[in-house]
Amino acid sequence: MTIAIQCAIPQELAVLRAELDHRESVEIAHLRFDHGRLHGRDVVLVGTGIGKVNAAMVATHLIDRLGARTILFSGVAGGLDPALAIGDVVIADRLVQHDFGWFEEERLNPYHPGHLPFFLPTERFGYTLRPDTRARLEEALSGLALEPVAAEAGGEGRPPKIVFGTVVTGDQYVNCEATRQRLFETYGGRATEMEGAALAQVCDLHGVDCVVIRALSDLAGHSSKMDFNAFVDAVSQSSARIVERVLPAL
Repeated sequence: MTIAIQCAIPQELAVLRAELDHRESVEIAHLRFDHGRLHGRDVVLVGTGIGKVNAAMVATHLIDRLGARTILFSGVAGGLDPALAIGDVVIADRLVQHDFGWFEEERLNPYHPGHLPFFLPTERFGYTLRPDTRARLEEALSGLALEPVAAEAGGEGRPPKIVFGTVVTGDQYVNCEATRQRLFETYGGRATEMEGAALAQVCDLHGVDCVVIRALSDLAGHSSKMDFNAFVDAVSQSSARIVERVLPAL
């Protein structure tokens, strides 16, 4: 079974590519897909690009053309939960598109993608991680201690937490305290990003497992004094370690 790994961070993609055995590459839609063996598993690696359309397009190619039966997305996100800090990792047990719905009286009413209450109504809202998949991930990650993120990269001097929670997706970069609070309070979101729930929508339609792992680069809405390049280098190593640990569980 082929496991696809979509990366949002070029540095992380480079780390995983360097460890890929028997690599063969193919170009589709100007993107490079690397097929090979990683820690004993048959995988395809690809850099996704930014936004929901890119995530959905890449996922469709991975499933239809390259035979992926599980897709793992690893990248960065803005933190919504004030209990979390830079470098902490959120594994999505629920993915929601916060920018899908209908506007009425200057207010967006969120709804499940592909449906509206007056057209194909549904009780469903968001995409949830299968309980058996979550149990395997929890077991695989048990006891894993990540290296603390350096102060210049925004770290607090403690090992990063790995938590499960809701991740919200929209085609906007969030740097607004009011929006951070709204997304946290409305959805219970622990992190916000621009790809995960679109990937989940494609995977759901194809009956393919989807796992989204996000390292927090900032608390969305607050400025940070971190060196982003230092952060990316540090978190890429941590993210690669998490991917290596969960691969046997997928």
